[in-house]
Amino acid sequence: MSEIKRKGSRSVKDIPGSILAQLNKGEIETANLVEWLAVDQKLLLENLLQEFKRTLYLKPILKSIDSLAKQTVNTINETIGNSLMELAKQENDDDILELIKLHRSDLVRCWATYAIGRNAKLSIEEILIQIQPFAADKHFGVREICWLAVRSALIKNLDRGLTILSNWAKNPDENIRRFASEATRPRGVWSEHIEELKKNPELGLPILEPLKSDPSKYVQNSVANWLNDASKIKPEFVLDICAEWKEKSPSKETAYIIKKALRTIQK
Repeated sequence: MSEIKRKGSRSVKDIPGSILAQLNKGEIETANLVEWLAVDQKLLLENLLQEFKRTLYLKPILKSIDSLAKQTVNTINETIGNSLMELAKQENDDDILELIKLHRSDLVRCWATYAIGRNAKLSIEEILIQIQPFAADKHFGVREICWLAVRSALIKNLDRGLTILSNWAKNPDENIRRFASEATRPRGVWSEHIEELKKNPELGLPILEPLKSDPSKYVQNSVANWLNDASKIKPEFVLDICAEWKEKSPSKETAYIIKKALRTIQK
């Protein structure tokens, strides 16, 4: 996907009507978080299903959305993705899933990540193979949603998932390296905690070690947050790792990670 060039508005009320209409039609990507939150996903879904001649899916998906205890951007996003996956199975309609994976709208691609991550027929290897292009997506929203979409599958297949992602931590693409760290954070953000990593954070070292002096600030922040998560339950582990890294890797990148990783301990 091409890089987003628009800056986007600073508030929802400032989004031009023409831009919002294009966003709701799935004709353009969101330019920032304000636009991302402003999109009417129900309307976007209706427009998408009309575009792909799948309007029979609309009512059951809207019913699932309406039954949500709390409707947020993330819960609606997840519900649409899961529903599209289930309906595609019922109708033997693999084409719809392929269409949304490559869609020009970032939010539609977010739906695709849930259709992959929550597909019980896929092994963890298959899920991660299919999710990697989304981990490398140039749009921030797709990257943030795709690790959430596979989180439950990773927890159920943690050993194998950690092994696979330890290789991702060496990938030339900083977005893929960042995914390896972010997807396995013990506490995570807006997501289920990984209890095994809270108890035994050393299991994450095959992912963290290759990233201890990563040149990307995007990756550095994720690694630091990973360790900060761990420090809330296993502070001694984080102190030991940071001391070891400080000695082994006296770089400004590692120093930045260490400082941010220790922020909770040093309060």
